[in-house]
Amino acid sequence: MTITFERRTDRPDAAGRCAIHLRAYFEGQRLRFGTKEHCLASEWDVERAQFRRTFPGFLEANDYLQSLRDRLHAHYRQLRASGALITPEGLKAVLRPPVVTKATPPVVWLTDLYKDYQTALQARGNLVPSLVSVATTLTHLSDFEKVRKQRLQLKDYDVAMHDKFLGYLRGTRKLAQNSVCKSVKHVKAFLRYVHEDLRMPVAVEPRQLKIQWAEVEKVYLTAAELDLLENATLPSALVGTRDAFLFCCYTGLRHSDLSELSTANVKIWDGSRILRLTQTKTRTAVSIYLTPPAAALLDQYPGRQTKLLPVTSNQVMNRNVKRIAELAGLRDPVEVVTVEAGKVMKRQQPKHELISMHTARHTFAVLSLLRGLPVAVLQKVMGHAKIQTTMVYAKVVEDFQHHEMRRVWESGAGVVPRA
Repeated sequence: MTITFERRTDRPDAAGRCAIHLRAYFEGQRLRFGTKEHCLASEWDVERAQFRRTFPGFLEANDYLQSLRDRLHAHYRQLRASGALITPEGLKAVLRPPVVTKATPPVVWLTDLYKDYQTALQARGNLVPSLVSVATTLTHLSDFEKVRKQRLQLKDYDVAMHDKFLGYLRGTRKLAQNSVCKSVKHVKAFLRYVHEDLRMPVAVEPRQLKIQWAEVEKVYLTAAELDLLENATLPSALVGTRDAFLFCCYTGLRHSDLSELSTANVKIWDGSRILRLTQTKTRTAVSIYLTPPAAALLDQYPGRQTKLLPVTSNQVMNRNVKRIAELAGLRDPVEVVTVEAGKVMKRQQPKHELISMHTARHTFAVLSLLRGLPVAVLQKVMGHAKIQTTMVYAKVVEDFQHHEMRRVWESGAGVVPRA
């Protein structure tokens, strides 16, 4: 095989440069191949069939020509040794640069990655109530995909897609504002996990997803309403629930903590009984003094080692508490404000319909503040990590505001004399 290079002069470009071609002769056949190199006549050595020193980068250019020559010779010898058919097109194939195909990035499905996020949270020790809330958002995302009839990739979830998801939650699922905010909170945490922990690109920065929690009025019972509950005539099947509810009103316990109380949680302090426990929701250790009404309720159920008071599931007790409040006469109308389809809606609802087991915790907080318990002490008793959480109850103590204004303005203390 004979290989040489030539400068074709038939098709110069605007600057007068002509293409350099490889020519090869073998077994009565010939091959011509464009090297993609161009040069002026003054830059090409015709006799030596290579670039002159005047050509910019002549060393690299001549090395390239030599590499073409070597590759062609090597392939030709290989074909002859194997007895394969040798054709110009077959030889050209070895001279062409390999086609570099960009690897198609793997498809990353949003909900599949969200499931990995759930697994990571579980491995990191998140508690079941938190995981249940996270799983609810996954259900919303999966249902959102079904409505769209198309699975979402991670790269699809940008600001525009987030707005569509919000529209689905409000329009199709009819979720209240704070329920929507819960899902947004979980989506933001998920995207931070993907971006910061997995080092994967996301289409929207989590901080761009704004949420605004709605102010929700906390329903609580007054001291007079507690008296009505205590003295109400009830079916025997409801008495245990009423006592458990009242106990929470005097201690601020959640249903989850009440259901796990045992004699091991009851301690003696300065001749009185207290509760020492670790809250299930927050894993915060709290110590609660048992006031006489709370202690009296415990005394009604002696001999219990676990579940010191009658406790059933939260759903059953919530249903029973509503019935108990109705029988006790807690029927005063309460204004309930919601946002539906972008409109503020107000309706009157009997108070007993709004009462749940968690109302007892609100009742304890409000009545404690009304009796003068310092907010910092209430924070410790309720196990709040931040005092701002406890201050929410201070905002709803409307009676406390009125008492203080009457004390200042009507008691005669601190009266400014007239000039």
